[in-house]
Amino acid sequence: MNTKILANTAEDSISYRDGRYSSLIRPISYLFDLAIIIYSTNFFFKLSFDTLSFSIFIGVCWIIVSMQLGFYQIHRNTNLFTLLSLLLKQLLFFTLVVFAFFGYYYQIDSTSGYIFKYIAVVFTTIALVKITVYYIFKNYRSYLGGNFRNVVLIGENKETLELQQFFESHPDYGYRLQNMFDVKSTGFNIQTIKDFILENKIDEIFCSVKELNNEELLEITDYADNNLRTLKFLPDPDTLLSKHLKYDYYGKTPILSLREIPLDDPVNQLAKRSFDILFSLLVIVGILSWLTPIIALLIKLESKGPVFFKQGRNGIDYKEFRCYKFRSMVLNKTADIDQVSKNDQRVTTVGKFLRKTSIDELPQFFNVLKGDMSVVGPRPHMVSHTHMYAERIDKFMVRHFVKPGITGLAQTSGYRGEVETDDDIVGRVRNDIYYIENWSTTMDIRIIFKTILNLFSGDEKAY
Repeated sequence: MNTKILANTAEDSISYRDGRYSSLIRPISYLFDLAIIIYSTNFFFKLSFDTLSFSIFIGVCWIIVSMQLGFYQIHRNTNLFTLLSLLLKQLLFFTLVVFAFFGYYYQIDSTSGYIFKYIAVVFTTIALVKITVYYIFKNYRSYLGGNFRNVVLIGENKETLELQQFFESHPDYGYRLQNMFDVKSTGFNIQTIKDFILENKIDEIFCSVKELNNEELLEITDYADNNLRTLKFLPDPDTLLSKHLKYDYYGKTPILSLREIPLDDPVNQLAKRSFDILFSLLVIVGILSWLTPIIALLIKLESKGPVFFKQGRNGIDYKEFRCYKFRSMVLNKTADIDQVSKNDQRVTTVGKFLRKTSIDELPQFFNVLKGDMSVVGPRPHMVSHTHMYAERIDKFMVRHFVKPGITGLAQTSGYRGEVETDDDIVGRVRNDIYYIENWSTTMDIRIIFKTILNLFSGDEKAY
């Protein structure tokens, strides 16, 4: 496989992913809407009204219903009709939930018209704000040119020409078409597209599947994955698709997205980050606060050197960070190059215990608290190994779409420790990609429990 990894690839991928959208918009929308719902009770209900119970009940129901309906899933290709439809559905559920609360706690009779007034005022305010923000963003893209994405089209046919016209006539969607490649032209080759994407900082690739053969499609797919570019397909309208992909419409043109990542959703990001902060604080205060002095004393008594070992690792969007561990080896010049192997002479007696029990990894909860890592995610590799695997292992770079973790699905599935063969790293990548595409809080909790069980039962690759 000829995967092009250049020094500036990571920086290019960072720039486009950092600018895709503000991760604060949806969480702020949640908080703003809930603030309106709760604050408005002061104007419609009596002083004896149980505001706390109402706030908890309505807040939980509002979040659950809005997540199920996708009420805050407003993308750049969402049209006004879809937005109005979401508002209507949310209004119906909100009305049912409010009346369910009053039906249980209070008496509803002919004098309960104030409940309808409350619902009408609250939801009208929420709807007006939501529609206003919707148009502000569209005008921001149209007239100020902000929050845009550079795109290319691969293939010149009826579908791609329609999409080109759509991009030109709808600047509010925020797409800037930089080039359309005619794959049937003389001298066409995939490498030309790759070079153009890299040199022009292209964010998204729209590829017509009927213009390329299977080998070329696989090559484009591998390139997008390994260079952190978003790839979307224009399907052949005459062919029945057998693979389940995310399906959208841009105007009248159907678009397929190669991969949907749950952690791209700011609400999911907020949930995972909140869990990371709480869990890391629990470990730092409850365990590391008293365990660190003991470990430090044992390390210092056996060998010279610092208590903590800091090593460069690649994290989300290929950004490099300093990963913390308790030092488990004597000082040596190959710590950042050679991976620890079985019966490694560099590992100290205390270090063997720390590595066997994974206690040496505990300082990484400080990385979690800082935001470099997550409790659960793909395990980060040494920088030198990352470059090597990126060149050699297909789709290895996909792991960098999310934050690395202290533990992960691959580690609880038998792919922990030393990479002895390519099968080991391929197995890790396969498990990591599955985790990225199927993330949930429940999955994280299962992985954490399985990690703890493995610590007590022992792992033959923990050395």
